[in-house]
Amino acid sequence: MPVLIAAFAYLLGSLVAGILYSRALGQDIRDRDLPGGSGTVRQYGRLAGLAVTLADMLKAVLALWLTSLVAPDLTWLAAFFVVLGHCYPVFFRFRGGVGIAPFMGALLVVAPITILGIFGMGLVIIPLYKATLQARLKLNAVPVATLIVVPLGVLLALRYGGLPELLAGAAAMTIRTIHLMLAPPVRPGLSGDAASSETNA
Repeated sequence: MPVLIAAFAYLLGSLVAGILYSRALGQDIRDRDLPGGSGTVRQYGRLAGLAVTLADMLKAVLALWLTSLVAPDLTWLAAFFVVLGHCYPVFFRFRGGVGIAPFMGALLVVAPITILGIFGMGLVIIPLYKATLQARLKLNAVPVATLIVVPLGVLLALRYGGLPELLAGAAAMTIRTIHLMLAPPVRPGLSGDAASSETNA
């Protein structure tokens, strides 16, 4: 059962909505940006970004909900692999997003109060960081916010539930965040600005 749940969640997570949307337009968003909601907003507008975010959240909701029906003690495993699939999608050469939307979707199933608190903290920390430290540190806001918000989210999870799923999803996001911060992908034909934007979603 654990292997089946991990495989199902990973394959579901690998259906990255931003890539699918851009492919439908005959493009690949990863040539210019990461395929998450914020990258889609930058490349295709707010409506497309909202649709992509919701789609990526819903795949995690589906993974966690189905797992809760057949193996409720393994929802943390589904959370890890649905986020990991989004970050490293098998269908798209293992180049995906950071995993924020599926992380939120996963926690929405098991700990809605926790994820709402995390989301609220993110809304405060990201603009505050951009206004104060981003110019000095030269690091994009989303990875930095992830490293700050997740430990605070643990405190919320201890009170309101969802700690195993939070830690599992955060582990997958942290792998991707560190990967992007240490070795941002730079491909031939990208300008420096375009390449650096890949760490911004």
